[in-house]
Amino acid sequence: MSKDLFKKELSKLNPYVPGKPIEEVKKEYGLKDVIKLASNENQLGPSPKAIEAVKNELKNMNIYPDASAMELRKRLAKKYGLKSDNIVVGNGGEQILQVIAQTFINPGDEAIMAKTTFGIYANTVLHMGGIPVKIPLKDYKHDFKGFIENINEKTKLIYVCNPNNPLGNIMTKDEIEYLVENVPEDIVLIFDEAYYDYAKVNADYPETLDILKKRPNTIILRTFSKVTGIAAVRVGFVLTSEEIATEMGKVKGTFNVNRFAQVAALGALEDQDHIDKTVELNYKSLDIMENLFDKLGLEYVKSNANFIFVNVNMHSKTVFEELMKRGIIIRPGYLWGWDNWLRVSTGTVEQTEKFLTELKEILNK
Repeated sequence: MSKDLFKKELSKLNPYVPGKPIEEVKKEYGLKDVIKLASNENQLGPSPKAIEAVKNELKNMNIYPDASAMELRKRLAKKYGLKSDNIVVGNGGEQILQVIAQTFINPGDEAIMAKTTFGIYANTVLHMGGIPVKIPLKDYKHDFKGFIENINEKTKLIYVCNPNNPLGNIMTKDEIEYLVENVPEDIVLIFDEAYYDYAKVNADYPETLDILKKRPNTIILRTFSKVTGIAAVRVGFVLTSEEIATEMGKVKGTFNVNRFAQVAALGALEDQDHIDKTVELNYKSLDIMENLFDKLGLEYVKSNANFIFVNVNMHSKTVFEELMKRGIIIRPGYLWGWDNWLRVSTGTVEQTEKFLTELKEILNK
């Protein structure tokens, strides 16, 4: 088959590697019970109010969804003190990131991002013929000085994953303020805050809505997949200026968010109790892991997300495979070029303790 058949940019893309499905691991290793701590999913399950909303909506399966997701946008606007015209809803954060690149990137345009961060940023930019400019981390964090030094006339976008995936740490209010003050107004700043509800318990975590209100070329990305536990139906959203939202709306697709996703999100918005319990469990799980890592002398990155990044002083592919044999799925760091590191999602207390027991055995072999 001729290589000229396909869009030339596809040759530059590295497919995203998701966490292994539970069903696949059960089949591969002949296991009955498998714990998945690989994809930063909510171990308390979906919001009960989201479940109820979807059940009530099943009778309308024959009807197309609201193409504008108007009710959801109105509710989000009320929550964040904005207008519905400031909000774009998408089929999960990944689709929104695709829409952002399609909205802004022309061939040859540059987008600045960290060298270790969510890989979809680079892929979406490359797909549009743009150039991802990847700045190595400094002390495990975004190097904003390096970001600023690499700005030129081709720079269109700057991506800040906060907390950063896969490390889990935050850029503080002061650090974000430094970036904002030193980036020209015509460059679009994208704050990916998929783990916002976990991170905001940290008093040093910035409130980027305040930045948006002063700086129109700002996009804040958030999602219902994590803290509300409705990852399967795929719904995320951005808070931005009316002008950017209008242009993104031309790209997003007509029925990009299905009926069940919309009503599930509406239900989840009303379920603060579920969100509070999820955040509480998250930090309980993190504390258990941090305590053991401290006892074992393992280096880890302090997290304000629902996962932790830890150096196990052994190749992560080996540990990954050994854990799967024991019915536990995590994400090995070699996928990001961090050979001895693991990214482990938080779980229930029982799941967390099971992971740690098995990890100790593997490291002591």
